[in-house]
Amino acid sequence: MHKILIIEDDASIAQILKQQLESWGNEVHCVKDFQHVIKAFTDFDPHLVLVDIILPFYNGYYWCSEIRKISNVPVVFLSSADDNMNIVMAMNMGGDDFISKPFDTNVLTAKLQAMLRRTYDMSGKIPVLEHKGAILNLNDTTLTYQGQRLDLTRNDFRILQTLMEQKGKVVSRDTLMMKLWEIDSYVEENTLTVNITRLRKKLSSIGLDHFIQTKIGTGYIIE
Repeated sequence: MHKILIIEDDASIAQILKQQLESWGNEVHCVKDFQHVIKAFTDFDPHLVLVDIILPFYNGYYWCSEIRKISNVPVVFLSSADDNMNIVMAMNMGGDDFISKPFDTNVLTAKLQAMLRRTYDMSGKIPVLEHKGAILNLNDTTLTYQGQRLDLTRNDFRILQTLMEQKGKVVSRDTLMMKLWEIDSYVEENTLTVNITRLRKKLSSIGLDHFIQTKIGTGYIIE
């Protein structure tokens, strides 16, 4: 079952969408307070967002850009303003698709279900890496451990992803530096050390002490 958040100020359209999507086995929540959309998003923690462009207070572009600051979940725009400029703007602000009003509810639902299947695996589970109870979410770049959730920076995520994919094996400093900066030009080695040190402090804050081990002269390992 997937969770879908609807950000649509036309109550009748929102209710039609809710009923249709729920009939396909999804859990659906419609935003009611259009001043605090991000709170509704974080509270519900959806797998997909369906958002209108024209909304009270702030438009759909604004809310999409705010969501993109904290999550990579699919965002689908739904609007009658379907000229090329609005479609391009929607994509540039982080949208994944644009569906024009009026729409056929069955076609819309089929498109959303296909997007959910592409984004998540066929069982509906979120792609993750797991080690000793620590779960790295590959979609929203977070780490959870014993009910605690840690938001990761780009470098935090790449370090953990690389080490967890190679758990039990030593990963060289050169490999990590290429994963982080993806360039051949020289990067001060101390920069990697600083990144590792900061990440270790974050991991310790949720009880993951000594999660990343140093192998002197070779690199790092998650054992």
